[in-house]
Amino acid sequence: MSSWLPFHDGDTVGTQGMQGDVIVMDEAYPGGARITLKRGKQYVSVSCDINNWINHTRFFKSVREAKREFAAMKIAMVEVINLITTEEKDQIKIWEAISNFVRRFP
Repeated sequence: MSSWLPFHDGDTVGTQGMQGDVIVMDEAYPGGARITLKRGKQYVSVSCDINNWINHTRFFKSVREAKREFAAMKIAMVEVINLITTEEKDQIKIWEAISNFVRRFP
């Protein structure tokens, strides 16, 4: 099983986004996913993207809380990626897994 790796070899960490937020953590999964923790002046967010399937952002009050959820979301994202990357893709199972992911991580 592949593991999460720093996105662009970690070059994005510390960079500033268009909204003035700073990337604190940024990782990619070889199956086509990315998860990013950003800290803004008034918020902390975790955004996840599974290529061509879902883009989901959550907001938190603290970096500590966001880091805890970042770790949990990575595990759950792999479950969805595994369904997407199987040879016998079942669209209904994939969308059910995505729906469960969004319900679990609102």
